[in-house]
Amino acid sequence: MSDATTSAARTVATVDRGKLDVQSLVLLAVLLAAGFILNFTVGRMISSISGGLISPEFIISAFCLTILVVRPNVGQALIIGLISAAVIQLTTTSPFVDFAAEGIAAMLMALIVRAGMGTPAKRLVPLAGSFVTTMVSGVIFMLIRIAMVGAAAELAAAMLPVVVLSAAFNAVLVSALYLPIRKALGLSD
Repeated sequence: MSDATTSAARTVATVDRGKLDVQSLVLLAVLLAAGFILNFTVGRMISSISGGLISPEFIISAFCLTILVVRPNVGQALIIGLISAAVIQLTTTSPFVDFAAEGIAAMLMALIVRAGMGTPAKRLVPLAGSFVTTMVSGVIFMLIRIAMVGAAAELAAAMLPVVVLSAAFNAVLVSALYLPIRKALGLSD
């Protein structure tokens, strides 16, 4: 006997974001590894060609991309920022400063993504979010360095243009990579 009122099981496909699962951590690891290698190669080349005016920090681009794709909450973004800062420790000239800078910047990026991706301006979130995130990270780094070594005016005059140009570079890079990464992972907004 068959029951005419019985319906077939339904499945609902959803985009599972907002958690740090194994897939999210693997994505972060791959992007951080790429960022680390790019810092040593392309980053140094761009810095030397520009006379130090642009010093892209590909690790910041990596965690911005991860946050755009994974959409973590603020606490999880802090973890992403701290992991990123730990990687930066291998190349930094100022140990431990990046933990404050990247932790705060990653949380800010998560807030920007959460606020902006549900709006008509979502296409600008990768560009604007990574620009603001890189700026905040750079300014925090600069302020801590000033507090450590003094010479505020000289250090700010030297570092601020580098921060602004690096933020612009990272914003363009993240914007260019976000859609291809999202498509490669089969994600939709």
